[in-house]
Amino acid sequence: MVKSITPNVVNTEAATPEVAFAQSKLGKILIKTLTEGSSSYQSIADYLLRNQVRVTALGIEDLAQSCQVSTATISRFARDIGFSNYAAMRNEVAETLQSVFQPVEKLRNTIERRTQETNPAITSLEYALANTDATKQNLSIEVLNQVVSKLVKARTVYVMGFGLSAHLAGMLALHLQPFCSHVVEVVGYGGTEVAAGHLASISDKDVLILISFPRYANDAIKLAQFARDHDTCIVSMTDSTASPLAAVGDFLLLAPSTHPVLPSSSIAAIALIEALVSSLMVSNRKNVEKAMKLTEALSAYLHGSDASSKSSSKELAMRKKKKSESD
Repeated sequence: MVKSITPNVVNTEAATPEVAFAQSKLGKILIKTLTEGSSSYQSIADYLLRNQVRVTALGIEDLAQSCQVSTATISRFARDIGFSNYAAMRNEVAETLQSVFQPVEKLRNTIERRTQETNPAITSLEYALANTDATKQNLSIEVLNQVVSKLVKARTVYVMGFGLSAHLAGMLALHLQPFCSHVVEVVGYGGTEVAAGHLASISDKDVLILISFPRYANDAIKLAQFARDHDTCIVSMTDSTASPLAAVGDFLLLAPSTHPVLPSSSIAAIALIEALVSSLMVSNRKNVEKAMKLTEALSAYLHGSDASSKSSSKELAMRKKKKSESD
């Protein structure tokens, strides 16, 4: 059975309205329902967490259709989380939004107005900037430092991402390798079967960094639960507190991934990965020395370096000598 835990996530005035809503009384009830409720209740809770503004304008029939449940299930859901009926629950959503969510709607409306007469490329860049800014606001330095401490002490750091998140996992694993005792990219090119094999010996001495953005992979969640059963420290890197990964991890790092065309944007996630690796690199002097040694080791293979130039000159001279001898 998966242990129920509360992930470490930022709880400051600098949090974005999405995070502030999730940390409100209603938001906490919805997040709990995501992990403990029935499948129909989870669907409703997920929709409410992701579409707060829209919900305030929806009738019970509209919400039922969006969640693919019956109106009776919506009414029962509202009563079970403490409201007399659906209307009362919807009013609570509106009141919560009044204090925490208006800035987000303003930002989105600004982006939409600004980009109505521009092409999709400019719109995409506008969303990338907004997501990155939200990531900065969401980030808790205290949580980030705790993650760095876990990575430094870990016997093995496992990094897992499926589908659209696989390239993010590969990037993070590559960055971590010089500074962690042992790093394993769980998925790689092998898929679920290979990933499960890599995690077979995972334990409480290890750390699993779980990366998943929409579309979420069920395999990632199942394998994370396997690691949880073995008391492994889990760091979840995802887009929202409504993500199914949010409740799985001991630590939660958020990078919004909203995009007007693509299923999700990776820009903020890449920025978050770089922030994590940067914090790890400067966490102690030994890592700085490792970085210097790595640069020295690679210098012979880098274009424009002295060692590379000397090597190229030597190879050119050898080719000229062989050519003259053959002539």
